[in-house]
Amino acid sequence: MFDKTRAFVKKLGLPEGDLYSLPTSTKKFPDGAHYRLEVPTVNTAEAMKALMEEATRLGITINRVDETYGCFRHTLAELKEYVAIAKEYKVELNLSVGPRATYDTSATRLSEQGVRISYRLRGMEQVVRAVEDVKRIAEVGGRGVLVYDEGLLWVLNEMRKAGELPKNMHFKLSGHVGHGNPASFKMLQDLGADSINPVRDLTLPMIAALRATVDVPLDVHTDNPPGSGGFIRVYEAPEMVRIGAPIHLKTGNSVVAGHGQLTTAQNGRDMARQAAIVKEMLERYYPEAIQSKAGTPDMALPE
Repeated sequence: MFDKTRAFVKKLGLPEGDLYSLPTSTKKFPDGAHYRLEVPTVNTAEAMKALMEEATRLGITINRVDETYGCFRHTLAELKEYVAIAKEYKVELNLSVGPRATYDTSATRLSEQGVRISYRLRGMEQVVRAVEDVKRIAEVGGRGVLVYDEGLLWVLNEMRKAGELPKNMHFKLSGHVGHGNPASFKMLQDLGADSINPVRDLTLPMIAALRATVDVPLDVHTDNPPGSGGFIRVYEAPEMVRIGAPIHLKTGNSVVAGHGQLTTAQNGRDMARQAAIVKEMLERYYPEAIQSKAGTPDMALPE
């Protein structure tokens, strides 16, 4: 069924449909690893410090941490503290762009239908301000940026190519942007995304189709807070790695209520324990999968 359409999208470099055969990915991170553990919603330096201390105590490696509250809602001292912790533990750090529709004056965003604008930017002034936020991240030594708008991603990539931003800046596209199909992922990779977070509830065949289309790492949730579904998929983590490598397994924020809240030291410790469960599932059911070590050179490590 739909044979002509399937044949045409195949010519475009897209899969003919979702890949129910769940083929094993042959792609890897530059260090040869299949997966990395990523903890999102680490929205205070206090929570990050507690997360990393607890992970060390548990004997697991956290490869990547995401702050999602917004760069412009933190003082310079707080941002520098994030960077110092990331340097100490040799962990990749993504600081998020602050300007976004939820922090803007939009009445549309508050409406039942307008909520679909998500965290995207309204107007050119907000794009300019978002660029200034990214410059602020770069100035404190941050090299990982969490981006919520496709147009901003394009601008940032052009700035990186022109030398207006450090060449080693990494741009991660957030799941809040709402993409979940191979055609969108191909476009986002072309726009300069260094890794892409799909919508959080994709099935394994859908994830396999994304991997068949792009080379950049996929950032896939194994668990999620109630604010965006509340699911916990830790038993699927081994298959996510097998079909999705190179992949960041996003884990830990199921211990909080939502993505934008400030997090505590106790939240950080709970996130580490959730990450330990995901690590156990990989060791139990897919022991041949390799996790990156701390401080791998291709990561967005702060400077």
